[in-house]
Amino acid sequence: MITTLRHDWQAMRSSFWFVPALMVLNAVVLAILLITLDARVDLHLAAHWPLLFGASADGARGLLTTVASSMITVAGVVFSITLVALSLTSSQYSSRVIRNFMRDRINQWVLGVFLGIFAYCLVVLRTIRGGDEGAFVPALAVLAGLLLAFVGIAVLIHFIHHIATSIQASSIVATVAQETLAAVDHLFPEVLGEDDDEGADDTLASAIASQTWLAVPASKTGYVETLDADALLDVARTLETLLRMEHGIGDFVVAGTPLVSLLDPGDLDDATTARLNAIYVIARQRTVEQDVAFGIRQIVDIAMKALSPGINDTTTAVMCVDQLTAILAQLATRRIAAPHWRDQGVLRVMARGPSFEGLLGEGFEQIRQNAEGNVAVLLRLLGALETIAGMTRSQYRRLVLEQKVEEIAEAAERRIASPRDRDRLAKRVMRVREALFAGPVSFVRTDQT
Repeated sequence: MITTLRHDWQAMRSSFWFVPALMVLNAVVLAILLITLDARVDLHLAAHWPLLFGASADGARGLLTTVASSMITVAGVVFSITLVALSLTSSQYSSRVIRNFMRDRINQWVLGVFLGIFAYCLVVLRTIRGGDEGAFVPALAVLAGLLLAFVGIAVLIHFIHHIATSIQASSIVATVAQETLAAVDHLFPEVLGEDDDEGADDTLASAIASQTWLAVPASKTGYVETLDADALLDVARTLETLLRMEHGIGDFVVAGTPLVSLLDPGDLDDATTARLNAIYVIARQRTVEQDVAFGIRQIVDIAMKALSPGINDTTTAVMCVDQLTAILAQLATRRIAAPHWRDQGVLRVMARGPSFEGLLGEGFEQIRQNAEGNVAVLLRLLGALETIAGMTRSQYRRLVLEQKVEEIAEAAERRIASPRDRDRLAKRVMRVREALFAGPVSFVRTDQT
């Protein structure tokens, strides 16, 4: 239940209707409060400040009608500008970052401000009466409507500045990186200790792999967005069995295929099957909240688009590598969740989750493959590996980093034709190897022309 509620809350936050709807409701409440105050308390506003509050019923109607019509028109313009920005972002960078624009609080608040002012004016207009109807002009509410119109003008100016800034590559990549770094802090809060041995062979998994497992099929098709780890452990404890996750966060699941497997659980009723499926939230798309790899994936997609022949934007690719360096450097210092979950010393769950090696490959593998002839990007990748190496004392993680250095060195041998460029890369590789306690390197091309 908690996992489902959390998913629903994230979906509402990512929608384009939730915040504007709340602001419209607040505007209606404000209008009712000011009208009630005008009706019940005679503040003599028109007598004390005639220039501000002295207005006839027709004048008040004309003012609020103008404000209301202007605000609904501007709201349409704001919506159109936002759609254009989403279209440009999708085609220029990656369609996966559209969700970040929809989640942008400023975009939601701006749309809500204009719709709220429109709703406010409608409510106040309904209460204004002329002399034949029993004259009533809520002077305080009318003045508030005028002030809200000026607020709308200021918001429009800020929105134009914000949208022009937010569609820049640096802003998009930085926003995704900040969201991913926040997910790293939330998911992996513990610092990696010097005694942690994450590279040890998993003999336990191979020992029990041949035993009898009962698969629990998935009830939906989609991506595993979130799951409740405590509930999963509780099911394994209740059944007194070992549970093996067949899919982790971010994996794609097909309905009817195994979601989890249980080691000799005896009879498995429909209620337990439904409970296990309820632990998983399977949706149409991945989210960053429990899926750091998806945040990394978004930045990699932007880099891949920048490196494509049609765009050929090396600067954006280098910028993506810089932000990936910040994310992976932070991951290098954190303890990533163990694959085995125990309850009072008894193994209960064999989990599927991220690893430092997997996340490092997710971040740099495809960029390296598509930038083999790009000296600037290769140099920045080497600098990234050197930075990450300086953040961890884990020998296993340093070995993983060394493998990435070797891959870049091999790519330079194959694709870099200029002797000067090869020499620059060789010197940088040597620096990184020294940081990883390895020896120097030299490039020798056998296919020189």
